[in-house]
Amino acid sequence: MDIHVTVNGRPEVWQAAPGESALELIRRLGYTSVKRGCSQGDCGACTILVDGQAMRACLLVAAQLEGRAVTTAEGLGSLDRPHPLQRAFVDAGAVQCGFCTPGMLLASQALLVETPRPDATAVREALDGNLCRCTGYKKIVEAVLLAAERMA
Repeated sequence: MDIHVTVNGRPEVWQAAPGESALELIRRLGYTSVKRGCSQGDCGACTILVDGQAMRACLLVAAQLEGRAVTTAEGLGSLDRPHPLQRAFVDAGAVQCGFCTPGMLLASQALLVETPRPDATAVREALDGNLCRCTGYKKIVEAVLLAAERMA
């Protein structure tokens, strides 16, 4: 089935199998920042933005993306022009193994669009469904607050 989406700012038509999850389709199409973690919506590794809202790709059927705008970490910034969140994650030492980082970045981006100057509690709440096995989240929260400061 054809799925018309705008992905990372570019209109595309994706071919999906009936019942295929958004996660399966997005990974098959080469968007490797969207990670397969728990496949149950518990870890946040597959977080994408759908019309600006953080969602778990593993819980979406690909057909639910029809006509929507999808953002993956590939669309947030690049090596040459990193997004302020990406730069802040590096500067604050919030990137460790990197597996959870794309989902953390996108959940943080959704927060900062809605709440440009969050406090630490709001950051923790926004990232509540994104698991990291490498840190105690302190550096990640610091990175989001740093990005918010820089983006203000």
